Amino acid sequence: MTEPDWAGPVDRDRPSAARMYDYYLGGMHNFAADRELAERVLGTMPEGRLLARTNRSFLRRAVLACAAAGIDQFLDLGSGIPTAGNVHEIAHRANPSAHVVYVDNDPVAVAHSLALLDDDPRCAVVRADLRDPAAVLAHPDAHRVLDFDRPVAILLVSVLHFLTDADDAYGVVERYRQVAVPGSMLVVTHGSSDVELHAGVGAAQELYQGTTNPWGLRTRAEIERFFGDWPLLDPGLVTAGAWRPDQPADPRTASLPLLAGVARRP
Repeated sequence: MTEPDWAGPVDRDRPSAARMYDYYLGGMHNFAADRELAERVLGTMPEGRLLARTNRSFLRRAVLACAAAGIDQFLDLGSGIPTAGNVHEIAHRANPSAHVVYVDNDPVAVAHSLALLDDDPRCAVVRADLRDPAAVLAHPDAHRVLDFDRPVAILLVSVLHFLTDADDAYGVVERYRQVAVPGSMLVVTHGSSDVELHAGVGAAQELYQGTTNPWGLRTRAEIERFFGDWPLLDPGLVTAGAWRPDQPADPRTASLPLLAGVARRP
């Protein structure tokens, strides 16, 4: 089989959470191993595709809320594989001069992001591990595109549940928050153990242990801790579908184990 030109040097046989998420959203940048495991996950947790779409819809609303608040710089950590409605597309509809930096360590995500951006000077893609804030923040492309002396929106959307206590998850987020000046914003979605869980969530979590990105849930209080002393915008930390919906929220999203919130540094 001919290797797709976007694949690059990547292990096609070990599933990746980024490529499985792409599959849930109907994307094409995934391999047989990703699709096979994703289907097994959907067999235990059928709402997986709805969860992915709900998370993506929240991202759009959160980026627009940041832009409406005057933010024109976005640092998307663990950005994943681009699909329709990427951060720079949303931000540029609100403000054509907005700047965006995508950060991911998945080679497929990085390769496809670079191809999509096509040397747009307002954007950059950094291949790095978000768990190393020093490397991310010191990267020349990050500094070329973003001015950290001005407010920036830090996006950690559906990625923190892949960071364990051993990764010093709270310390990692704190280091990003420390470099953000007043007026900056923090956008988070995170899998929650406080939402009444579908019986298949535990089985799905077990299946992800075989990927490059195993994950774990946190309680509402543990998720809220990531925001530190930054006040949450209304309506606070809520299920992702309930965060400022464009229309009455799909009642099915109320039971999804995914909390979302946006906070701003005073």
